[in-house]
Amino acid sequence: MDTTRLKNDSYNDYSSTEGSPSEESSPGIPSSNSRCGQYERLGEHSSSSTTWFQTLIHLLKGNIGTGLLGLPLAVKNAGIVLGPLSLVAMGIIAVHCMDLLIKCANHICQRKQLPFVDYGDAVMYGMEATPSQWLRAHSIWGRWIIGFFLILTQLGFCCVYFVFLADNIKQVVESANGTSNDCSCNMTVVHSESMDSRLYILSFLPFLILLVFIRNLRYLSIFSLVANLAMMASVVMIYQYIGRDIPDPSHLSYAASWRTYPLFFGTAIFAFEGIGVILPLENKMKLPHQFPIVLYVGMAIVTSLYISMGTLGYLRFGSSIHGSITLNLPNCWLYQAVKLMYSFGIFITFALQFYVAAEIIVPSATSRVSDRWVLWVDLSVRTGLVCITCVLAILIPRLDMVISLVGSVSSSALALIIPPLLEIVTYYSEGLSRWIITKDIIISLVASLLDMEKKGLIQKHTIQTR
Repeated sequence: MDTTRLKNDSYNDYSSTEGSPSEESSPGIPSSNSRCGQYERLGEHSSSSTTWFQTLIHLLKGNIGTGLLGLPLAVKNAGIVLGPLSLVAMGIIAVHCMDLLIKCANHICQRKQLPFVDYGDAVMYGMEATPSQWLRAHSIWGRWIIGFFLILTQLGFCCVYFVFLADNIKQVVESANGTSNDCSCNMTVVHSESMDSRLYILSFLPFLILLVFIRNLRYLSIFSLVANLAMMASVVMIYQYIGRDIPDPSHLSYAASWRTYPLFFGTAIFAFEGIGVILPLENKMKLPHQFPIVLYVGMAIVTSLYISMGTLGYLRFGSSIHGSITLNLPNCWLYQAVKLMYSFGIFITFALQFYVAAEIIVPSATSRVSDRWVLWVDLSVRTGLVCITCVLAILIPRLDMVISLVGSVSSSALALIIPPLLEIVTYYSEGLSRWIITKDIIISLVASLLDMEKKGLIQKHTIQTR
């Protein structure tokens, strides 16, 4: 990874966004203006600043994606009572960690007299302020670690997209001959066998490689808009179906076995992982002091959506729920169209998620070659990265396993483990109560323990599927 690239102030910290990264950050505001103060972002770029409503839309967009469709299975792995309660608890903790990141970033900006810091900057400067000489000497590692986890997260999303596309298109193809206009049956029946799902993953590879060759995301803007509308319509149709004719839930367990609970954690944190967009969104607001309200309102909406989709989906389909709720939709043309629309949205979003990792890795590779080879190296690196995500998707072809794996490898680190530790290193030298330190350590420790348990379960299930 190129250190120069990561230390460049123009580097934008984006994580699990379902939309394209925004334009370059605005030039710095005068240092006399506190980021916590109630000021307006004035100047030549004030027209590019966002209102509270625009920021709310971006926040919702950055937290609602493919993880939403996997939450019914997550609730199954936790239980019909424990699952929703855990989603509420995770929502509260996730918002708290986002708030910690904002607070630490604002404090560092005032201390360093900087207009803006991204996630990597915050960790790096926080380590520089610690009493530990070793942490101060290796503070640049903080920025490297955040960049590394961002790459893992974004490429992990791309792996999920490979499997999602393969599973949904495979089901549409296999049931095409039996598809009817009758949507009353709640079971998806496969009428004819086709090729293995891993071959479907491979079949998408050349098209996705061509897609990521589009280096300017503005060329994808119209397709991105259509994709977002298609995904929104699909979600509405899914709610319309699972909200009616719910069977008797008395046979569902209130709390599932502890052995499956870490799988719930992996899927849930995959869905909640939107912490990478928090600082860029706050920085783009015309009135940054309004952001905490936007954060709390937005995440309340997101958490309510997650709880309702997870609970209703599990109530509707019970133990037969799949890794994505779209795989449980009836075998009729209406809901086959829902799968195709959502798949189209995921196909276009692949390029947007891939963009973040490419913007970190590609400049590091192209900076080492002469100008005439820059384009070829750029395209070669993009091709290699897409091939790597394809291979990883083939190795673990189960959608629920891929989602949990991505959540365990990087999402929980960015969303739950690092922010509490950042609060400790940022404020420790200025005095921090034992209760706050204990709270932060507990959050990070519990998230780490669930991660380790989850990785063991994923490894066990992967071996069994082979």
